[in-house]
Amino acid sequence: MFTKILVANRGEIAVRIIRACREMGIKTVAVYSEADRESLHTLLADEAICIGPAASTESYLNMERIISATVAAKAEAIHPGFGFLSENARFAELCQKCNITFIGPSPELIHKMGNKSEARKTMMEAGIPVVPGSKEPVYKAEEAKAMAEKIGYPVMIKASSGGGGKGMRISWGPEDFEANFQNAQMESVKGFSDDTMYLERYIEKPRHIEFQIMADKFGHVVHLGERDCSIQRRHQKVLEESPSIAISKELRKKMGDTAVKAARAVGYENAGTIEFLLDKNKNFYFMEMNTRIQVEHPVTEMVTGLDLIIEQIRVAAGEPLSVTQDQVKIRGHAIECRINAENPAKHFMPCPGLITNVHTPGGNGVRVDSHIYSDYRVPPNYDSMLLKLIVHGKDRKSAIAKMRSALGELVIEGIETNLDFQYEIMNHEAFLEGDTDTHFIPTYFPEYGK
Repeated sequence: MFTKILVANRGEIAVRIIRACREMGIKTVAVYSEADRESLHTLLADEAICIGPAASTESYLNMERIISATVAAKAEAIHPGFGFLSENARFAELCQKCNITFIGPSPELIHKMGNKSEARKTMMEAGIPVVPGSKEPVYKAEEAKAMAEKIGYPVMIKASSGGGGKGMRISWGPEDFEANFQNAQMESVKGFSDDTMYLERYIEKPRHIEFQIMADKFGHVVHLGERDCSIQRRHQKVLEESPSIAISKELRKKMGDTAVKAARAVGYENAGTIEFLLDKNKNFYFMEMNTRIQVEHPVTEMVTGLDLIIEQIRVAAGEPLSVTQDQVKIRGHAIECRINAENPAKHFMPCPGLITNVHTPGGNGVRVDSHIYSDYRVPPNYDSMLLKLIVHGKDRKSAIAKMRSALGELVIEGIETNLDFQYEIMNHEAFLEGDTDTHFIPTYFPEYGK
């Protein structure tokens, strides 16, 4: 087992990883930008190293500085968390060359599954159902338009290296296709330095259902049930729950078996997520694979009792999975709400600044993953997520009641947040009835969905 791990991230996920390492008796090294000098992860880690200015490109995305910090601190492994370099094949390869364990899949797997057009092709060859679309990557708007005519409108234009809703556009017909393609491609180049695009038929009002995968070096692969991530705004997830009430026990087994088959098809290792779209007729299609831990992993932990970060570290150290598929049991229902520093009434405008007071809820089945505290100044340079509020109940009804109570108790003063918006969702009749899809917010909250 490792004796020291460097955490190549910030915010709540860095805190989450440090706590898991503490539990395992592993020392930690935090890296931070000048803007994050007072962030909680720097205070909790055994060591903290400044790696550059506030700009991500000069700090959290600077591979050489992170590797140098790892070598200087004599850490044997790097945990990348999510975002930043977590799905960067070149960074994983650099770790490999420097004899540093990257806590995640191999560079080859990250490249193969991180490139979404390549992943589609791989899944098609493995017999996994995929959304009808282009079989090869596309770079030119004219060429893509000809493909769109064959696929049939509406089509989804996607960046092969995309994520978090970036590099995505819906085209409803030939008249707006080229402009949408060029805008999505420019966004991809700016965000991911990649102009590779692909097309999919746009499935109207689907559910977004994803399966958590864990795999070790010995060929063992298990799924840990599903998460329903259908409530989104501009392809960004707002809240997640597990299990999904949209799928039956039989469909859950079928989708879970397919997710395991997909992971086996590429010889996957470590934590990953197989994401599906589920249409109104209960047909499901592979959408993409995330080769990292997800923001919403706590809901899976709450219903399975497994610590996914600890499992990641164990697998990276060469140990076998701690559970077999038969031992995975889904108990109760969990919901996660993402609380962000943003103002929903002003088109979700980011609201960085000084937090003057924080009070977090507690009690049985209530969990808060966060890096904020009273008198903490939220920097304007990064993602606006402040905390994740997670609850677990015996069933969906009790989990919703618990989340309402927890949201009502949570206090964050000094800056604007989306706390009230989450409370509105939790009380909406359609949500209570489980009538959700990826258009939930534009449909029921048009003033917020634009």
